[in-house]
Amino acid sequence: MREKYDMTSVGMPQIDEWLSRARHAVAAKDMAGATEHYRKVLEQGDNAEALLHLSSFEARANDNYRKGRDYALRALSSAVGNPALVPSVLLCLRHFEESAALRGYIDASPFLRSMADPKTLHLVSAQLSWLGDQALAIEFVSRAMQLQPQMPSLRLARATMELFLGRFDDAEADIMECLRMDPGFANAYWVLAWMRKWSADKHHVDGIRRALLKPSLSLVDKTRLYYALHKELDDLGDVAGAFAALETANRIHRAAHKYDKEGTHRLFAQLKQMPVQANAPGYTSDVTPIFVVGMYRSGTTLLEQLVGGDPGVFNAGELHDMAARVRYATDHYFPSATDPIAVARAPGIDFRELGRNYMEGVAWRLDGHTHITDKWPPNHMNVGFICQAMPHAKVIHMSRDPRETCFSNLRELFAHAAPYSYDQVELADYSNQYRDLMDHWHQVLPGRILDVTYADLTRNTEATMRKVADFCGFPFTDKMLQPNSQGKSVATASAVQVREKVIAREVPKWAPYEQYLQPLLNELR
Repeated sequence: MREKYDMTSVGMPQIDEWLSRARHAVAAKDMAGATEHYRKVLEQGDNAEALLHLSSFEARANDNYRKGRDYALRALSSAVGNPALVPSVLLCLRHFEESAALRGYIDASPFLRSMADPKTLHLVSAQLSWLGDQALAIEFVSRAMQLQPQMPSLRLARATMELFLGRFDDAEADIMECLRMDPGFANAYWVLAWMRKWSADKHHVDGIRRALLKPSLSLVDKTRLYYALHKELDDLGDVAGAFAALETANRIHRAAHKYDKEGTHRLFAQLKQMPVQANAPGYTSDVTPIFVVGMYRSGTTLLEQLVGGDPGVFNAGELHDMAARVRYATDHYFPSATDPIAVARAPGIDFRELGRNYMEGVAWRLDGHTHITDKWPPNHMNVGFICQAMPHAKVIHMSRDPRETCFSNLRELFAHAAPYSYDQVELADYSNQYRDLMDHWHQVLPGRILDVTYADLTRNTEATMRKVADFCGFPFTDKMLQPNSQGKSVATASAVQVREKVIAREVPKWAPYEQYLQPLLNELR
């Protein structure tokens, strides 16, 4: 058992002096100096502030992911009950995707509810939303709103959580109040635009255009407003105007973000060369993980909700847990699904340990469930890791007409994902690379992946879901024929559509835009 301080070596005044010097160094952006002082503190025993700083330093500056993650978890015991450390603890645990520890920390900190700091309350709310507890997240952000009622960003945060729960009327009311407070609030217009299909009798095109005239508009706000304008003009049937707005939004966003197409080619080629043992022993448990992979906007959310019709299935949504466990296994941080260093270190991974770490990480979410879905589309890059780590895992590949998938990606403003999706040629190229990679996984892991097409899922739902149920190992029920989302959190870009019945489009969404999509269509294979 670690002691918080070992005062037989030095006294508390000396420790306080080191902490003070470390804080001054941080303020001066002298990370090396801060680290030196925090290490001195840690030599005397565990100290949450020192551990949290060193966690970040080791993981980010030194690329010692394991040490950084272990420091973060060590910090918890001495951090509980210290309001000043709440933001650092939350952000640190979130960085390492430690959802169980994060939820445990919030539950063990009842003082959070009575805090009078709206910024911290908002941060707690955001983490709860990420964990999938939208109801409790709403409680925290509502408390923040009571303390700072004229802050539209807090109200928009609540609206987003209401949207995730399918409470569309409440969400719309909150957003309209945001716009009353700030008529040019770009993010509010963006969320509002995607909430419903708007009509000639009810839309916000004029308000969006007025907001675009605002002087000194940031590029981020301008991008969101043009995406909102695209969506509402599309609803109104103005294809030319809608595409002009979309093209502008894509151009602004792409110019502000890096994407390395050749780097993607090299990574996917490296993944195809990664040694894969089809019958690796791995780790098995009584709970079966179901990984739903594909491209964004290919129908993965719909499939997950239909699978969730079985009462033994827990829909976990878009988890990043597999990537986090691979980071730990390779002792290397990467910001997305994987990267060249992690793939190069794959032969040295203890895959059984990787599988055990994954299953232990999701165990807190389960309440007698026999299956858990993990629906993060970029896990299409991690299929080789998944199948070797957990021989009992089920991998379902959601496949859709690449023209429809790519156009849907082109229309979406992703938070920090899919940097390839803002240029038609780059997007089509990524689609080609991804489909080649999925073909490779089928070759080296025969029988481990079930392909489900969006067309079959929407046109032949029962037959398709019977195949899915058989593949996953549970009986088919009629509850798998319509989205099982009522009262549940759906925190993806499909949060609105998935509340609707299964619909098969007669005319694909991209078709009216065909003349504008020639760069995309010509690049697709």
